[in-house]
Amino acid sequence: MDVGDHASEEAGVPAGDRGAGSGHVPVMLGRILELLVPAAEAVTGRDPVYLDATLGMGGHAEAMLRAVPRLRLIGLDRDTLALERSARRLAPFGDRVTLEHAVYDEIPAVLRRTGVRAVDAVLFDLGVSSPQLDEADRGFAYSYDAPLDMRMDRTQRLTAAEVVNGYPPAELARILREYGEERFAQRIASAIVRERERAPLASTRRLADLVRTAIPAATRRTGGNPAKRTFQALRIEVNGELDSWRRALPAALDALPVGGRVAVLSYHSLEDRITKQVLAAQAADTTPPDLPVPLPEHEPRFRLLTRGAELPSDAETTTNPRAGSVRLRAAERVREAT
Repeated sequence: MDVGDHASEEAGVPAGDRGAGSGHVPVMLGRILELLVPAAEAVTGRDPVYLDATLGMGGHAEAMLRAVPRLRLIGLDRDTLALERSARRLAPFGDRVTLEHAVYDEIPAVLRRTGVRAVDAVLFDLGVSSPQLDEADRGFAYSYDAPLDMRMDRTQRLTAAEVVNGYPPAELARILREYGEERFAQRIASAIVRERERAPLASTRRLADLVRTAIPAATRRTGGNPAKRTFQALRIEVNGELDSWRRALPAALDALPVGGRVAVLSYHSLEDRITKQVLAAQAADTTPPDLPVPLPEHEPRFRLLTRGAELPSDAETTTNPRAGSVRLRAAERVREAT
């Protein structure tokens, strides 16, 4: 699924590609091409493969296909509407494009299904997509009054309404605290439980108003809409985003040959922390410290292509505010697994 063209501050999530003809370009597009095109162009003896694990509206994918004429795309998205829109956008590239309805932690199954043994470049553009945000009935944004839905994949059962109306108080508080980094998680969870005993919570506006009243007045005066952390936490829970991400990045790294590269665009600290930890572990020499020389089988499997997390330019955040919170990390495989 995508999580690629990203959400606004107003929805409690960041944002990027808004699709063809919208006047916006995908987040950090030039830098993504700098990082990933060389890995594809270096491939000999076969057509290179680019895996866009968060296809969205297909902006990054289109740019990669134009940049590397031999490139084959495998595009994943959990949102069927995003896949339909991307299919239209990418139709001119014909059989170079394969699109799959899948979550990015399903990468191994997708590669088996498509008969692809290795991919040469991988992009993850995490978060919620602009189309999802801008369609009021999806329930991602507190700026619209909409049903409490928040499903990226509308074929799944769990919705935000089921979470707020059915989860035990302690579990609600945990989700708000861990996924929303909300310091008033217990107060908000208690307010939700009291309110749902009167009548089920069904709309984004009612939830946003409830969160606002549950937070101390002095806190409400700063830091933007007080509901943004609650909405982020519910979205992550509904879509299983962090659990999927913990599985997806290692699976993508395993699919890269030597010279293959991965780039990750993250939009909040929880995603970026996982990315940093996984890539740092792969780029570390694990030779026991008491040995005098490094052991070949313990040498790093990847090298980092970014120094820490790269940020977008001031010019990009000015023209595309939804890119404001993005963090980019990238790595290249330098050794086969043993």
